[in-house]
Amino acid sequence: MSVWDFSEKHLHTPVSLENQIRKLTFLFVVPILFLLVLTFSVLFSYSIKYSDILHNVTTASEFNQDFKEDIDLKMYYYVVDSRYSEGLPIEEVKNAQELADSLLHTTTKRESWKAISDVQKLCRNLESKIYQIENTESYDDRQAQLESNIYVLTDLIQEYMYTYLYHEASRLDELQGKMLHRLLAEVALILVFGVAAFLFLVRWLMKFGQSITFPVSKLCRRVQAIGDGDLTVQTPIEAREYEIQMLSDGFEKMVERLNQLIEQNKQEQISLRSAELALLQAQINPHFLYNTLDTIVWLVESGKYEQSVEMVTSLSGYFRSSLSKGRDIITLREEERHVQSYLEIQQVRYRDILEYEIAIEEELADYEIPKLTLQPLVENALYHGIKLKRGLGKISVRGYREENHICLVVLDNGAGMDEERLTEVRSAIRKEKRVGFGLSTVHERLQLLFGPEYGLTVESVPGEGTTVYVRIPLQKERGNQDERIRN
Repeated sequence: MSVWDFSEKHLHTPVSLENQIRKLTFLFVVPILFLLVLTFSVLFSYSIKYSDILHNVTTASEFNQDFKEDIDLKMYYYVVDSRYSEGLPIEEVKNAQELADSLLHTTTKRESWKAISDVQKLCRNLESKIYQIENTESYDDRQAQLESNIYVLTDLIQEYMYTYLYHEASRLDELQGKMLHRLLAEVALILVFGVAAFLFLVRWLMKFGQSITFPVSKLCRRVQAIGDGDLTVQTPIEAREYEIQMLSDGFEKMVERLNQLIEQNKQEQISLRSAELALLQAQINPHFLYNTLDTIVWLVESGKYEQSVEMVTSLSGYFRSSLSKGRDIITLREEERHVQSYLEIQQVRYRDILEYEIAIEEELADYEIPKLTLQPLVENALYHGIKLKRGLGKISVRGYREENHICLVVLDNGAGMDEERLTEVRSAIRKEKRVGFGLSTVHERLQLLFGPEYGLTVESVPGEGTTVYVRIPLQKERGNQDERIRN
């Protein structure tokens, strides 16, 4: 039988293309509708969970970031009977307890539930200890209770609240990953059904004659290429049949749309990183500004007008360099001024325990580094080194060139860390976990910008102090941070 006879036989058979399309539509629509319903139900379930966890994180974020400092300071004023005393901070403790109570009802993850439950218990314990101090008449006993009870409990409350936020944020990220994987699986399944149905359609269309075999074969090869990962947009296949032409056009539009979605997702990830880095600066400024203004008020009230003027000048310089005209990459000279202003302010606040020196080679002044590289490290040296040591302490900031790299060193002679704590900090930096005082964020940002061979190195000796080394490449040309992330 010739090709013509085969075609004539089937052409004269009463076959309705509309009916065949209806049958094919039924074969397509039923499984796809099932997959879509399944996909939407899964996404709806994840969306509810995501909303609950997001609500927990948002609510927990209302926790006073200065809770420990506020409670400790007010209790200290109360114990020493200072004229700045505002009475017992019972309301602040009750607010923290009410926050923990509200979160306890919506928290399901075991680690998060344990952390917020501990916050709830510690708040009740803290309240009783505050009343215990109120009922204690001896000044020495009050001081002892302040040191052994209040300071310890406020530190634990703040630590557990941060632990709760960390676990809930981790769960958000985990849930987002599951949603993405499930969505990709559903899309892959839909594509598999689509390919299978299309092959069946090709087999059925072969009955219409040799005239459509060639374009259909080309379309099959194109589908195979897409399945193998070739997402290059190509010229659609030319065919006389409207249906085949429409399929070819649709595939190319799908490839184009997939490329757009991939690029969109990439841009969203870049924006997410930028927002995370901006969050570091947003977390630093309010707390620091509050304490600095409080110190300025104290200086003015004490009649130390010259020191208050100097501190206002330093604060102005600090925020001027913080803004840096919106740039994320600044010169080392600007970063040095920023740290200088910060230390000048802190030295007024901690004049009895803090002295500092900055020694950065002049030849490095015009080289560029990411903004807020040194300041978090200096702040860490102050709050977790010098303040934990009795007596006068010193922070040194040094900078020198080593071949094609800039080496920055922030060292203090504070309390230092034992081997267990040092191992924990190094592990947290390496795994990009938050250790509570900026090291992970600085390290992650440097590696994001410059590569895995750059970042932070931490050394510490208990009772002698801690040294943080920063290694970044030499560069003078200004660049866009997002471009560096893409590369």
